[in-house]
Amino acid sequence: MDAPLLLHDRDDRGVVTLTLNRPQAFNALSEAMLAALGETMDALAEDQTVRAVVLAAAGKAFCAGHDLKEMRAEPSLDYYRQLFDRCTAVMLSIQRLPVPVIARVHGIATAAGCQLVAMCDLAVASDDARFAVSGVNVGLFCATPGVALSRNVPRKAAFEMLVTGDFISAEQARALGLVNRVVPAEALDGEVETLIASIVAKPAVAVAMGKALFYRQIDVGIEAAYADAGTTMACNMMDPSALEGVAAFIEKRPPSWPGRG
Repeated sequence: MDAPLLLHDRDDRGVVTLTLNRPQAFNALSEAMLAALGETMDALAEDQTVRAVVLAAAGKAFCAGHDLKEMRAEPSLDYYRQLFDRCTAVMLSIQRLPVPVIARVHGIATAAGCQLVAMCDLAVASDDARFAVSGVNVGLFCATPGVALSRNVPRKAAFEMLVTGDFISAEQARALGLVNRVVPAEALDGEVETLIASIVAKPAVAVAMGKALFYRQIDVGIEAAYADAGTTMACNMMDPSALEGVAAFIEKRPPSWPGRG
């Protein structure tokens, strides 16, 4: 019996680890893999007990992008449009998830695999990880990965990656802002856990409201961004978690968060 394309694990804190599981294909995003990711993200978005999601990968690579063999088997404009629309929907579902999504990156992350890292809210990489948007090397400019990449790294750096297809190191990716932290491979899980522990110690409602606002305000003018941010903070301040947190600060004591919020 075939192994599932996406492994799913959950701990008692509500931290969900999703593991891409096509190691023999360097976790290329086949249609079936995209469907599994999309369905899972949609389900997680409805689960209010989830606190964080880790996106990991089995085998030697994080993700080598789209499955080129599968793409080549059906060369039609309609097919390609539908494929990239499905991929875009999956990428946007990561951003719309009300909890932080952390990419746990090792090996290579290329093309749509690099896009996947860029779309995650946070990323921790092993020091031997490498990143590229390398479609141009086979005559296919990484246009959709470029959307995510250009929203993470400086413009000229993004364009250089897109037009050369060259790899950058994990440390270069950190310097450019594509990943948050770089550690030795043996310390990767521990560093992801450090990040998770800090996140789940915070009120879930504040994190959810903050994440939604963070992405909304990026794409609008500064006046609209401030207006939206002010409304968000006012609503957040009315939540019992914020009221308790402020009271605890004033009273110089640790907060006692109500419920799981």
